[in-house]
Amino acid sequence: MPMLGNWQRSTLRVMAGAGLALTMMIGAVGGPAVVRAEPPNLGPVPSGVPEGIDAAVPAPPVKSLRHIPDRAVTPGASHEMQELREAIMPSPSGDRFFDHWPADLASRAPGDVIASRDVMRATQLLMTVPLRSARQIKFRSVDAADRPIFGTATLLVPAKAWKGPRPRPVLIHNSPIVALGTKCTPGYTLAHGYHADTNITDLIPPFAQLALDRGYAVIVPDHTGPRMAYAEPYVAAHVIMDSVRAASRLDPDDFGGGPIALHGYSGGAIATNAAAKLADRYAPEQAGRIVGAAYGGVPADYRSLAGAMNANLATGVFHAAMLGVARERPEVLAMANNAARWLATSPMRDLCTSGMGILGVSHVPTQLLSTDPDPFHSPLAERLFAITSMRDLRATMPVRIYHGTYEWWIPATQARALFAQQCALGASASYREYPAEHMTGIFAGLPDTLTWLDDRLRGVPARDECRR
Repeated sequence: MPMLGNWQRSTLRVMAGAGLALTMMIGAVGGPAVVRAEPPNLGPVPSGVPEGIDAAVPAPPVKSLRHIPDRAVTPGASHEMQELREAIMPSPSGDRFFDHWPADLASRAPGDVIASRDVMRATQLLMTVPLRSARQIKFRSVDAADRPIFGTATLLVPAKAWKGPRPRPVLIHNSPIVALGTKCTPGYTLAHGYHADTNITDLIPPFAQLALDRGYAVIVPDHTGPRMAYAEPYVAAHVIMDSVRAASRLDPDDFGGGPIALHGYSGGAIATNAAAKLADRYAPEQAGRIVGAAYGGVPADYRSLAGAMNANLATGVFHAAMLGVARERPEVLAMANNAARWLATSPMRDLCTSGMGILGVSHVPTQLLSTDPDPFHSPLAERLFAITSMRDLRATMPVRIYHGTYEWWIPATQARALFAQQCALGASASYREYPAEHMTGIFAGLPDTLTWLDDRLRGVPARDECRR
């Protein structure tokens, strides 16, 4: 386990103390037991707990701002709330390409290329396949509220010439960006080389490299968007589809006409699932090129995830996802108590995957971080569960969903339900389940998934396995 920093040790001590206090308060309240048909970790705490925590924990210092930066502007919100939103944003990466918000975003169309640069030197060292070019693009997109933002993506073209009967196929590889910091993206790694915050799953399993070896072009979007909105599906879908628009305009020969397939696992599956469902309505002029979308280990039902991940070793990742969603949906901040605001404005806002895992040691329940004693049954939670499930949206291209039977934090039941939902909506879908858990599921499904993607890009029709 990595060495803990001072802030991490302090956070664990504070949250452990809060958990002990909660246990004592619950014991003092007593009363008849309430039988619930859901996991006990989703239940309420005694009504006095939120007030008690805010009385014991002062509000964190939030910088006063005369001018709200573009990334935190929230129409209709108070100046104080917009200051808090800015305070939970990730720290700059130090690379202007990823950090700078252009002033003219509102005047640009989605997919307009704002800037591009060559990253061949750093990227080629990370690839086992010879490249002809590696370029990063910065383009206009929209956030979860349909307001202008920018997106970034890396475009890879192999040295191998494409000799197929159709234009060069394109794989969109959505890496599992399970992270909150701006240095935790595949784009930052491909521009600057392997570093301490690189997520090894950006490179292994080598989906992108195997596609390049087949002569396909590859797009690697930074699908969390410029706010690092980990786990927010709508912004991910928008960034992915606008990366296609931008790549088509910058390099029409390699990216402008060929068939497209999408792949993602875990955090990348959130993005791929959302893009498959939103492509036709958000970017109809590009959606017809998408011949298939494969995604595995998919967190498809956030209510189910809350029951599996709250108040256990997965707590750190679960709370990081909550912060990622809050960056795009700041109404969540209104329910954050002082303890939650301390965490959200602390260095937690820059965590990569390993740091999230360390915070899971605390086992802190979400109920300790809310002004509502029953946050999982609040009107806001119900609305967010419904919005993020995308339950009524149908993928307009064939989809392959795969999952591990022995997943304990991302239960296979919600992947099976996703497949059933897509079938009921009339999608062409197939489902595979492997005797694996989350970390091994991607390797167990690798051969089948690669074959399925390759068949789609070669023009082989997908077999619909839904029972009609």
